[in-house]
Order: sequence, then C-alpha cells, then structure tokens
Amino acid sequence: MSGGVPERDTARAACDGFRAVFGYGPAGVWAAPGRVNLIGEHTDYNDGFVLPFALRQSTFVAAAPRADGLLRAHSAAVPGGVAELAPDTPAAGTGWAAYPAGVVRALRAAGHRVGGADLHVESEVPAGAGLSSSAALEVATALALDELYGLGLSREETALLCRRAENEHVGVPCGIMDQTAAACCTAGHVLHLDTRELTRRHVPFGPAAAGLRLLVVDTRVEHDLADGSYAKRRAGCEAAARALGVRALRDVPYASLDDALGALPDGAARRLVRHVVTENDRVARTVALLDAGRPRAVGPLLTAGHASLRDDFAVSCPELDLAVAAANGAGALGARMTGGGFGGSAVVLVAEEDAERVAKGVAAAFAAAGLRRPRVLTAEPGPGARRAA
Repeated sequence: MSGGVPERDTARAACDGFRAVFGYGPAGVWAAPGRVNLIGEHTDYNDGFVLPFALRQSTFVAAAPRADGLLRAHSAAVPGGVAELAPDTPAAGTGWAAYPAGVVRALRAAGHRVGGADLHVESEVPAGAGLSSSAALEVATALALDELYGLGLSREETALLCRRAENEHVGVPCGIMDQTAAACCTAGHVLHLDTRELTRRHVPFGPAAAGLRLLVVDTRVEHDLADGSYAKRRAGCEAAARALGVRALRDVPYASLDDALGALPDGAARRLVRHVVTENDRVARTVALLDAGRPRAVGPLLTAGHASLRDDFAVSCPELDLAVAAANGAGALGARMTGGGFGGSAVVLVAEEDAERVAKGVAAAFAAAGLRRPRVLTAEPGPGARRAA
C-alpha cells in the first residue's frame, strides 16, 4: 500500500522540470492537494453538506510570470509538449490545459489584472481516480497567479473562482466541494462544509490515532465528469427541487422524506431525492460520531452511502461495487465509492490490524474477476493549498 513522497522532493522535481522545459528558473512552486470525500456525495450542487479531507498527495505547479499575456503550460505526466494559449483562447477543448487556462480566464473575468505565465506541473494525484485532480490543479494554479500578480485572494475567493473556471470554461457543472477542500482543508481534520452558506468547521479526524486506517482503492477505471452523466444527475435534482417547490433538495427535511417522495410521480426523481436527503443525514450522523470520539461507528454509514449511490443515484460501476463488497467481505468496518462516480476510487475504513488482509482481499477479488490490480493507498488528512518552494 502506497503513500506519498516527501513534499520537498516533488517541489524540487517541479523546479527542475520547469527549468528543463522553459530554460530558466520559476518564481516559486505552489501545491494543492487531492481530496477524499469521507461522506456527502452529490450533495454539494444541491446546497447540501459534505465532509471531505485533503490527501497528502498533491499537485505542484512551478510558475513564473510573463509580460505578453501568453499562458504556456507543461505537465510531466502528459505527452505532447507545451500547450500555448493566447489570452482570448477558449479553455474548452484544450485537453488538460483547459484547467489552468480556465483559471486565468475566470480571474480576468472577475476583474483581476492577471498577465501571462509559464507553468510546469508535477502531480502525485492520479487523474480520473475520483480524488479531484482537476481541483488540485486549478487551486495550485490560482495560488501561483495570486502571488505572482499580488491579487490578495482569500481562500474562499480562490475556491469560488476555481469552481467558475471548471463550470464556465471547462464545462463541468460541479459544485463547490472539491475546490474548497483543496483550498481550505487542514491536516488532521475533515471539513464539514455547508455548501450553501459556505460555512466551514474543521472536525478532528485522525484514523491512526484511533487504531484505524483509511484506505483509498483506486479501481483504475478512469471517469470523465464532462461526458454528460454528471450534468444529467444535476439537472434531475434541480427539476425535482422545482417540482417540490424548494430552492434545492437540501431544503427537504429528512423527517419529511416520505411526504416528498409521495409528491413526485416520477420514479427516477424519487430516487435522486431519496439519495440526496438521506446522504445529508448521513453527513450529520458522521459528524456527530466523530464529535463523540466514535470513528469506528462511521463504517456502516459509509456502506449505506455506497448502496444509495449505487441503487438510487446510479453513479457507481461494477469495479467500485466489487471493491466495496470485497473490502467489507474481508473485514472492513465500512466502504463506499468516493467522488463523482462512474469509475474512480472507493474509500475503506478498517481496523489497523485488518488493513493488510482487506487490501489483499480486494486485490484477490479483482484478480479473480480478470481486472487490473487496483492501487491502494493509506489516506491521512493532510494540509490544504500552500506555497511549497
């Protein structure tokens, strides 16, 4: 089971890569983490509640300003050389470079005086694994531009601008969770975020101190939230809210769920509503258990959340279902898919002494099904976005 490499090593690699690509040294290196959402899936764009934490695996952006307004972006992980984008180049359709380009365009659209930049990216966050590699890239880019051009952005403003970049310039109608997690999480905590009011509370969460381990199982099935499936779920939720006469599904109380379901004639709408309302309740129950010092008791809520995402929201896939079933069958306390779905990763809560057995059980199940061996890492809540060098 893998973890991260020392931050200074990746920051040094980012500096060296920048110099090799552009022929001079960067002004600095900025980092933003991937994230795991412990629970609270597909609730953020319904004005609901989420509980993410920052991974120690991060995306590092080495950057320097340019006077000509041109954005030149290079990634160590993506073949094809340097992507060059003029200030008026639309971000959409430019591949991975759409994310940093979208940040530049969002900043300029908000009235910030942002010039050009040379960027080199080194990332520890696997793309397409449901760990929010896109938000990590956006936030690291925004931090770099903020400091290079003296914008004075707060972390809240950074998250909102990065969401705007993804919504308007990349074309993914995501909520605010991923960017807020990357920008605002703190080590040793999960972030209890109200996505309507944008109020935040850092809830202590240290699996190792409780004799637990949180495993992230990357199924290696890459997802693409820009393919329309995510947008379809969001549109369905918004239509259901209108049918119920509420601003968003967050406004349907858990105690009134049966009445709400009875008011909806469409089975698909009922399933979407049931997931969102029960998932908000699971977030509240998870926070209460963590506050009470009972992290082991969170496991069944994770498994219940996965069943809801699989059966009601229909965003799981066979590989995620197999990872969850195999982990629970090998003795996990609970497991669920994490992220937008349609591939990506599962999060598994285990007792420390059972971690190796559970990881081997998941690997054996994938082998028996003729699937590629999943990547398994141990997740401890790490720091949010920061300057790394």
